[in-house]
Amino acid sequence: MDNSIFELNNKPTIGFIGFGLIGGSIAKAIKNINSDIRLIAYDHSVKKKTSSHGKNGEIRTEVRTPCSSGVLNCIEDAAWDHSVTNDMVIHKHHHSQDLQTALNDNILNDITFTLHDDFPQCDIIFLCAPVLANIEYLSILRPLIKESCIITDVGSVKGNIHQEVQRLGLDEHFIGGHPMTGSEKTGYGNSYALILENAYYIITPTNASPKANVAVLYNLIEQMGSIPIVLDPKEHDEITAAISHVPHIIAAQLVNLIRNSDDKAEQMRMLAAGGFKDITRIASSSPTMWQNICLTNTASIAKVLDNYIDSLQEVSNALKDEDRDYLYNIFDEAGEYRSNIPNTSKGILERVYEVYMDITDEAGAIATIATQLAVNHISIKNIGIIHNREFEEGVLRIEFYDQSSVDKAVEVLNHSHYNLYIR
Repeated sequence: MDNSIFELNNKPTIGFIGFGLIGGSIAKAIKNINSDIRLIAYDHSVKKKTSSHGKNGEIRTEVRTPCSSGVLNCIEDAAWDHSVTNDMVIHKHHHSQDLQTALNDNILNDITFTLHDDFPQCDIIFLCAPVLANIEYLSILRPLIKESCIITDVGSVKGNIHQEVQRLGLDEHFIGGHPMTGSEKTGYGNSYALILENAYYIITPTNASPKANVAVLYNLIEQMGSIPIVLDPKEHDEITAAISHVPHIIAAQLVNLIRNSDDKAEQMRMLAAGGFKDITRIASSSPTMWQNICLTNTASIAKVLDNYIDSLQEVSNALKDEDRDYLYNIFDEAGEYRSNIPNTSKGILERVYEVYMDITDEAGAIATIATQLAVNHISIKNIGIIHNREFEEGVLRIEFYDQSSVDKAVEVLNHSHYNLYIR
């Protein structure tokens, strides 16, 4: 027994609901493992329909589609064809461009307009839509899936979806998932298998998850090149609130603080380049996505945020009291702890000169790059694999001493056809 997906089925089928950056990257990684694995994706242009009359008597159609804010209600003209059920409609146009591209790339074997067609055959289903939409799909999948099917998701919040899984009685089927990788870019067109390589991939089984199913998913994640870590859902949400969710809120509010405090000449904005922009870069992340995350991890985020506010109040009190020891210790302790975090730059407000790049996980890959840079007299300040790459691109991070070193390194590495990401 090798805990392979082929233990579930000698001709396994994996389904995807949501096929953007992460869904597409997972699909490409799976095809790299074994091209015989059948991959299918759901085209969510299927929409629930009710008819009504517009102001001029024309027939109007109300459609409800899963989206980033849960369910979107909108009104469209009734230029739709009926599907196999009375309450569903399908747009006359072809499959979405991303899915059609994936089909042409031989990443997908099939695309379906309705979950009833092919998803009952699935051995594993990846929910790769926004967090709230993933939760909604569970009730649709419940009567369709076969007894041995594994359902997993890729969302960064686990509490809400695990609650819904328990309510629906899907405990034996569901294993939560969270690949801690990503990009500032979105969509299937920006997906690539290497985005998962050497990235932490959290899995959160339920109390009823069969050990064999957990082993199958764990093994698949390892084969994709990621580093699987098993956590309790509550523990996962508390950790991500502290290391990801609250930092994004802090970054956004720091930027808003400067924006609201600036004068008409906008001198703060002008002088904020460099260190300030580096430490607040994550404030540029998708507002819709972060609204979604905040609304689904409210308790954990609020708890960490309250602790942070208390710590800021302590700093404020120390400033008023001119407490030299306290003020020294907060920076000393933070600096010491941060220096022990792997593969991160030192000095919070220091300008960081860095390049991110994709590399394959093979012996000597990093040494080859370091040698190329050394031969060209380019000094490296720090180099290392980034395991937690949520909302980031690039497996390897290289830090340099100055901008001229970055420019020379980019020229050398581009000549060797590496994929580079400059921030």
